[in-house]
Amino acid sequence: MKKIESVCEELVFNRIYTAQIKSLYNFMYYKCGDVAKSEDFVQESFIRLWNNCAKVVVEKSKAFLFTVANNLFLNAVEKQKVVLKHQKHWVELDLTNENPEFLLEEKEFLNKLQSAIANLPDNQRTVFLMNRIDKKKYREIAELLDISIKTVEKRMSLALRFLEEKLGNEYKV
Repeated sequence: MKKIESVCEELVFNRIYTAQIKSLYNFMYYKCGDVAKSEDFVQESFIRLWNNCAKVVVEKSKAFLFTVANNLFLNAVEKQKVVLKHQKHWVELDLTNENPEFLLEEKEFLNKLQSAIANLPDNQRTVFLMNRIDKKKYREIAELLDISIKTVEKRMSLALRFLEEKLGNEYKV
């Protein structure tokens, strides 16, 4: 009779940890692009696996970890939206010496830019944001995404072309 393994057994938990830590970290890093946040989400996922070890079967532990990490990320994004909404409110109340017409045009352009970036295909958006926001070089992006540098170049080129089409001459990169 074969003994059923339990996630609550330290050796089994350690085996799951060793098998899943890298792929779970990479998954979270690709989603949020922040090393510290990715590590926090991964750590919290393993803590929740340990706290719920009696309820999770070994075969479902990977799915449990990825689901928990993804939900933690989504909750953090939702919280950040609320924070930004309130910050935006206070910024709008702040009196500036800027021309109101300029402020309106700037706000419209930012909305247009955010919309255009959101409409990029996932792979192009990831490469674009990693390069333009995280200031990563194509080589670093290729290593992180496990793709060739040529693929990164192609995706970046397509993303820039798409943004130029959507924004016209307002956005030249």
